[in-house]
Amino acid sequence: MLARLLRPKHVASAHCDLPCGVYDPAQARIEAESVKAIMEKYAGNEDPVFRARAIKIKEERAELVKHHLWVLWTDYFKPPHLEQYPQLHQLFWEATKLAGAAGAKGTVEVAKAEDLLGKIDEISKIFWETKAA
Repeated sequence: MLARLLRPKHVASAHCDLPCGVYDPAQARIEAESVKAIMEKYAGNEDPVFRARAIKIKEERAELVKHHLWVLWTDYFKPPHLEQYPQLHQLFWEATKLAGAAGAKGTVEVAKAEDLLGKIDEISKIFWETKAA
């Protein structure tokens, strides 16, 4: 009898209308594009002071890429997304590694930045598919 009295009369469900409405992989992509552009400028300039500044800025931007990717991974994507897209965990792992010391933060190889952009594109495609659902 007590359970019946405490049972809610109405069951409500809600989805986050504010946070989910503001997430966008474009934030990570913009920073990754900056990383790539800085790497290209680094390669085209022999001035050691310029190069030192370029590396500092590149590493800051790469850290922002990681931040934006982790926000998507930890705040936007939910277990049902992982069920529908089982490659998500591996994809985010690879992308954040490409943004980190094993990738964009640890090198000036433009190819690493291009690989990172490719992973962000894959994440973006899945993101927009989940938003359309």
